[in-house]
Amino acid sequence: MSSPVMFSRPAWTVLALVAGAAALLPVLHLAFPPGHALHVSAYAMGLTGKFMCYALAALALDLVWGYTGILSLGHGLFFALGAYAHGMYLMRAIGRDGVYQSDLPDFMVFLDWSAYPWYWAGTGSFWYCMALAVLAPGLLASVFGYFAFRSRIKGVYFSIITQAMTYAFMLLFFRNDTGFGGNNGFTDFKRILGHSVTAPETRAALYLATLACLVGALLLCRWIARSKLGRVLQAVRDAESRLMFIGYDPLRFKLFVWTLSAMLCGVAGALYVPQVGIVNPSEMSPANSIEIVIWAAVGGRGTLVGPILGAFTVNGLKSWFTAAFPDLWLFALGLLFILVTLFMQKGMLGLIKRREKAVAEPVSVAAVEKEAA
Repeated sequence: MSSPVMFSRPAWTVLALVAGAAALLPVLHLAFPPGHALHVSAYAMGLTGKFMCYALAALALDLVWGYTGILSLGHGLFFALGAYAHGMYLMRAIGRDGVYQSDLPDFMVFLDWSAYPWYWAGTGSFWYCMALAVLAPGLLASVFGYFAFRSRIKGVYFSIITQAMTYAFMLLFFRNDTGFGGNNGFTDFKRILGHSVTAPETRAALYLATLACLVGALLLCRWIARSKLGRVLQAVRDAESRLMFIGYDPLRFKLFVWTLSAMLCGVAGALYVPQVGIVNPSEMSPANSIEIVIWAAVGGRGTLVGPILGAFTVNGLKSWFTAAFPDLWLFALGLLFILVTLFMQKGMLGLIKRREKAVAEPVSVAAVEKEAA
């Protein structure tokens, strides 16, 4: 099997340069005052940070869809669980600065709650909530995946039940008596680790943490893809029955990559919530999970870099469309997905690879003719 374009040295050189340039944004934001030619606004930095969270979620999906052939329509749930886990800490960190000046969050006081429910125990600790943001999606994914994969549910049936699971959790979190803020969710955050969430230095630190996690996740996924494990995952995608005949158990491999993907989505959600400032059950909407699939498809699934590129491209278009033509975005998104399905089945990176091949072929022919002469 030939190495994908994502593993070529020039591609990774470009990625390193892009990551370095991205790391400069908070420096430019802090070093230069507003109005300066080199100043990067808080809005631009925050928007880029949000896109990086989306890119991390798309990368997590690509690991199971692009490499293992498992199409999930429920990754928005894992993203939201990570966001809610971090949100619980951020709500506890508000303290008595809320509207009701109570130790409880405002929504609990409004609903006449007298104490935190048992599952909020320990959420006053930042590190406990960070662990929860990773372990909660991972535990749910491992339990769900074990029974689904053991029952050999695959293809469109697996996609449907993941979407149904996401929808069920969304309805659950909309209820006020679940202790997660109901329809409004968590918002009005004040502090994180004792620092103001809105302070420029805090925003810059969150941005850099997001960039570091995205780069780290990309390197981890690249290592998996190039290892023997990655080859087994691709065999699960392409010929699962033959893999079983030679002695491999696909259940263990699918469960591992499915759980890891959910945990990466949880990390993305945990990084997302303090930068955006709100999380509510709409993050679990099936439409959000479908958008993650579109990001991976547009960029090029099975490439790792492609979903990151797709997340930035699609969300950049979304930001522009919703400002210029707010009523047309969903039509544009649907048209984009149709065009990708019909004409760009390997996504944007597939077009780049095809272009590189077209440029390289004449050179190869000329070299052969010269050698023959």
